[in-house]
Amino acid sequence: MKILLLHDYGTATGGAELQMLSLRQGLRDRGHQVCLLTSRAQTVSSPLLSDSLCFGTTSKLQVLSQVANPSAYWVLRQVLRNFQPDVVHVRMFMWQLSPLILPLLRDLPCLYQTAVYKAICPLGTKVLPNGDSCEFAAGLACLQSGCLTPQSWAMLMLQRQLWLRWRSAFDRVVALSHGMKVKLEAEGISPVEVVHNGVPERPMRPALQNPPTVVFAGRLVPEKGVEVLLRAFAQVLPQVPQARLLIAGQGSEVSFLQTLAVELGISNAVTWLGHLPFAEMEQQFEAAWVQAVPSQWEEPFGNVSTEAMMRGTAVIASAVGGQPEIVQDGTTGFLVPPGEVEAIALPLLRLLSDRTLAEQMGQAGRQRALTHFSETQRTERFIDIYQQIQAKYPTRISHSSEALA
Repeated sequence: MKILLLHDYGTATGGAELQMLSLRQGLRDRGHQVCLLTSRAQTVSSPLLSDSLCFGTTSKLQVLSQVANPSAYWVLRQVLRNFQPDVVHVRMFMWQLSPLILPLLRDLPCLYQTAVYKAICPLGTKVLPNGDSCEFAAGLACLQSGCLTPQSWAMLMLQRQLWLRWRSAFDRVVALSHGMKVKLEAEGISPVEVVHNGVPERPMRPALQNPPTVVFAGRLVPEKGVEVLLRAFAQVLPQVPQARLLIAGQGSEVSFLQTLAVELGISNAVTWLGHLPFAEMEQQFEAAWVQAVPSQWEEPFGNVSTEAMMRGTAVIASAVGGQPEIVQDGTTGFLVPPGEVEAIALPLLRLLSDRTLAEQMGQAGRQRALTHFSETQRTERFIDIYQQIQAKYPTRISHSSEALA
């Protein structure tokens, strides 16, 4: 099968990007021909690993190009003519590639894998500025609630109109979790299937040793809840003075969070690792007793949780978004209410004080990851969906050739 993957970014930096790169490799390992088309935009300086590239930017020009990116249209048109894919798999496209690509896909078997809530929310989060979950339909409410400025609202509403006009190009929509599926279907996006992200299999980490260590990986932005984690760790440290906290990631809050650690008197126990490649991060986290995932918003999935479980690390996660589908409360870790310092501090203290419990939960998490969240299962599930939608296009080749002539 010839499979064309489309995604906004082509660097091995974010969870969505790593998923697309691993899916490409998994498909190629099974004998399929795969082409990955992305923009040239980079949120973090890192090598571009795409097979085909179009214009992309993170400058002010992105306000325009995310609505209509002519380069994406023309590069995709050329790739379709030369590569002639049997199936097209689109993940993120509304930050760089733009809805302008959709008319080219109307006569092809095509699925849209929603990595965020961009299909129903201009910001992709479905979260209001005060942190509450947004229950409004996208439109004037985005301006009235303060989510968007008048200028950005006008451009993103135009983008939304183009998306709604051309969304029939997709034969199938794939969500990362059942919680995400519910939100999408409530706003008229269907049919929706669920395919969890896959995590690479790896050996079990070594037996836990001192010091008791908690780790965090993710962007250092408000919605990730690192401030809550620091405050919870500050409550635990006096009772487990040898405990350590490792934080991997970078973002807009890094200075604020480092200052907060000093103010809380825990800076000597906190190590800031910055952005790390996945393999290096896994090496740094080998000794972790627990991984904290204190997200404040309903993340569609939660790759760091499944990565921790595959490693054999217990997880404390906010009970929002896809986390309740990943973490088994009381078995592979603990689910806690988002934003509550005490709610994180209590299970954190319990795990950092009990190596046996941390071992048991880590081992249970590993078995769950192997059974439910492997890259192998993810890849095979997509191949099945590709075959389903491809079967609906018996005369696809002649039709698509005519459309591109």
